[in-house]
Amino acid sequence: MDKKIVLIGAGSAAFGPPTFVDLNLSKVLAGSTITLVDIDTEKLHMVYEVLSEDNKKMGNKFNIECTSNREKALKGADFVINSTENGDRFELRWQDNTIPRRHGSTERMGENGGPGGFFHSARQIPAIIKIAKDVARISPDAFFINYSNPMSRICLALKRVLPNLKMFGLCHQIGLLTPPHLSKILDKERSDFQVITGGLNHFAFLMGLKDVNTRDDLLPVFNANCQNYFQNKWDRFHYADLTFEVYKRFGWFPYVGDNHICEYLQFGSHYTTAQDLTDWITRMELGKKAINFQLKWYYKRLKRGKYPEKSMLIRDPSGERAIPIIEAIIEDSNSHEIAVNIPNDGIIENLPQDLVIECSGTVNKDGIQGVKLGNIPKNIAAILRIEASIQDLCVEAILKESKSLAIDCLAMDVNCGSFGMAEAIFDEMMEVQKNYLPNFK
Repeated sequence: MDKKIVLIGAGSAAFGPPTFVDLNLSKVLAGSTITLVDIDTEKLHMVYEVLSEDNKKMGNKFNIECTSNREKALKGADFVINSTENGDRFELRWQDNTIPRRHGSTERMGENGGPGGFFHSARQIPAIIKIAKDVARISPDAFFINYSNPMSRICLALKRVLPNLKMFGLCHQIGLLTPPHLSKILDKERSDFQVITGGLNHFAFLMGLKDVNTRDDLLPVFNANCQNYFQNKWDRFHYADLTFEVYKRFGWFPYVGDNHICEYLQFGSHYTTAQDLTDWITRMELGKKAINFQLKWYYKRLKRGKYPEKSMLIRDPSGERAIPIIEAIIEDSNSHEIAVNIPNDGIIENLPQDLVIECSGTVNKDGIQGVKLGNIPKNIAAILRIEASIQDLCVEAILKESKSLAIDCLAMDVNCGSFGMAEAIFDEMMEVQKNYLPNFK
């Protein structure tokens, strides 16, 4: 297969090697050129050398390149996968998480929602738009696949600035529910049922379950068994008090977990604590350090001429969906994807059409077409529209570099609620993150 796949942000040990695991498992993509790109040349070359060694062990299945020159990398690209972070991910994330609370916000995660989510968006959106503009100029027919957060807001900004970009976003959150839990709740093999989702990234719901053989509706089975199944499986980072309060009150299961929906709900802080999310971010930071340590260990062994017989690339799929979707596009397979982030375009009729939603889709040579849901339940649509309005204003403020719109957006967020608090948060965040933020004026 003579395809070119460009990984932007490949110096990340959490992105480059796992993506290469999935590539290695692909029969469709053997012979492709994989171009690794990162502005951190030290990490980039470390990943490149380790992957090149593993590629050699596998019979040089791919042609691997690396460069920090994005323009060079994008020439002839068929697929561009972006997983970039503007600035030190955790240093800035701790600021997003803690500074708003000092001023009275009920901020919890501070990644995709809340005042912290606004500043994360403000750092990420301009940087990723620059990357996407290069893709549109150099390889206009390439598919642009975004993994970076805040997913919904980045994808919405890309939709507005580059409406012809063949763009979609991917997030692995649905993996919390499938297959480990759903198969047991339904007492069926994963291949025997189809999952339909709908909502926003990190704020989405299980909207349908079908038996693939009989087309029977399996949602009643799920609803009858769900509470009992999870009774002794409470996990404060995933499915716990907030998830089941929303499920009880609204009647639809939010598959994304407590640590994500808490960012978007006015009552989220009643069911999650700041300590819960502090512990979660700490766990993620330690996980990043462990992955980087593993990469450095393999790299040092390589430099000493003592590279392990067992490759760094584990044999099991990473769980991410970029490579299977690329295969489905190439093969025009009309396969089903459980959760993708794409422009609404009539998929959910009672949400704004100028919105990027998370939904199920069909993948073929034209990309991804969302599974039409029509009008979703009014109560679900209502809480999603609140966040949709905040996302709309957030993106507008960042694209226009408008201070007044930024403060309006912060004030209306469900985790804030006053202009005084919004202004105090804005002033401190602008001071500590000024090197990464737009010139709001």
